[in-house]
Amino acid sequence: MEYVVTAAEMRAIDAATIDGIGLPGAVLMENAGRAVAQAVLEELAASGGGPVAVVAGAGNNGGDGYVAARVLRARGVSAMVFLAAPRAAVRGDALLHLHAYEQAGGLATEIAGPAELVEHREAIESAAVVVDALFGTGLTRPVDGHLAEVIETMNRAAGRVIAVDVPSGLSADRGEPLGIAVRADRTVTMALRKVGLAVSPGLARAGRVTVAEIGIPVELAAAHGVRLALLERSDLAGWMRWPDPLDHKNRRGHVLVVAGSPGKRGAGRLTATAALRGGAGLVTLAAGGGEIAAPDPVMTAPLEADEPGAIDRLCQLAARARAVAIGPGMATSAGGRALVRGALERLEVPLVLDADALNHLAGDAGALAAARAPVVITPHPGEAARLLGSSAAEVEADRVAAVRELAERTRAVVLLKGAGTLVCDGGLGDGFVTINPTGGPALATAGSGDVLTGLVAALVAQGQGGGEAARLGAYLHGLAGDICRAEIGPVGVTASDVLEALPDAFAALAGAP
Repeated sequence: MEYVVTAAEMRAIDAATIDGIGLPGAVLMENAGRAVAQAVLEELAASGGGPVAVVAGAGNNGGDGYVAARVLRARGVSAMVFLAAPRAAVRGDALLHLHAYEQAGGLATEIAGPAELVEHREAIESAAVVVDALFGTGLTRPVDGHLAEVIETMNRAAGRVIAVDVPSGLSADRGEPLGIAVRADRTVTMALRKVGLAVSPGLARAGRVTVAEIGIPVELAAAHGVRLALLERSDLAGWMRWPDPLDHKNRRGHVLVVAGSPGKRGAGRLTATAALRGGAGLVTLAAGGGEIAAPDPVMTAPLEADEPGAIDRLCQLAARARAVAIGPGMATSAGGRALVRGALERLEVPLVLDADALNHLAGDAGALAAARAPVVITPHPGEAARLLGSSAAEVEADRVAAVRELAERTRAVVLLKGAGTLVCDGGLGDGFVTINPTGGPALATAGSGDVLTGLVAALVAQGQGGGEAARLGAYLHGLAGDICRAEIGPVGVTASDVLEALPDAFAALAGAP
């Protein structure tokens, strides 16, 4: 796993490197600036070259920019610094590197006021590469006035935009724009990835993220209690339970899917088929409202949520299962609500809850905490908000805090869907959150979440713990979406396409050709 840090954690790690290890801040700044310069050279090689505009602030982020400009000039690149602050405001290591840039023949042109910005705007907007070295991770208040205009100028640039550490104006901790933020094509972040670059909506503004090694030991992240990490393929390949030569359908697990209802039968079919595609040996689809149409390998069983004895019938069906998935397209009636609560109170087989099963528990996260069996929940932001008694906007404003709070309240494994899907295991109580790196807009289609629910249930049925099943499921589901996007294109992928791509996702994770 790759650790992901908040601004405060990064400051503490910086201080430990400088004060504890003895590596001077000026050296770290030199290394950081050289990493930025290398990224600029790569972009210039791809675009055919041209001038570089470094838009710098007075702080350490600007210092990285001064180093980058000096190194680029030494490599024969026409690079100029545009200082969006009075020169007298530059202090410390940043001032040392500004002096070095100027002593090497570089020119720092002030754009500290509106008139100066107007005079030099064209030089910035027409540059082949614009280096955004305006603000670093310490920004906490909205950007307005003249500095907002500076960011607007960078956003209008015709060339590539490379952000230093984080795009200026972006919250390093939550990924939300603080009034206005740079839209970067690439971000070079120092030592460790920042939260705002890895979660929605910040990941969409960061472009391609490069983590630059500048001399800070990454081991310091664990020592400073970092509790957020980006999943890596090597983590997941080690968790997979691959088929054994002696496997048969019963050894591979039986999944009971309680999903679908009149008008929403497709949700049940997608969930059940995904459980088969996910490796379960047997799948039973249980639903009410008449005839249940299901793909041939899927068994069916009637389950009328609004009839007396429904929970007893559910317990009878679950007795043969190793995992029970409940929710997609299920009945929204009082009987459906009673069935979900009864499942939590009486079933001893692991549960995977999604969609309407979660809506039946709106405002009552404690019901999940009291469940007899282990539980995985897979909410989207709206469903998470209903469980927390908040709003989807509040969940999206700080997704990491939301998934931690929901995991703490429910004691369940929480898989919070969205760009950069998050997983937190409430049963562990440590608040450790992982970010899923796969998937994208191809998954933004009706039924995609139903596929994920069936896949996670299949992994649980094959013996995975809830936390591992959620992380594996999110990764494989996203990888299937990536495969569909590559094969079909950015538009037109359906949930059925994602479903059909699951075997290819498993093969890719296994390293198969």
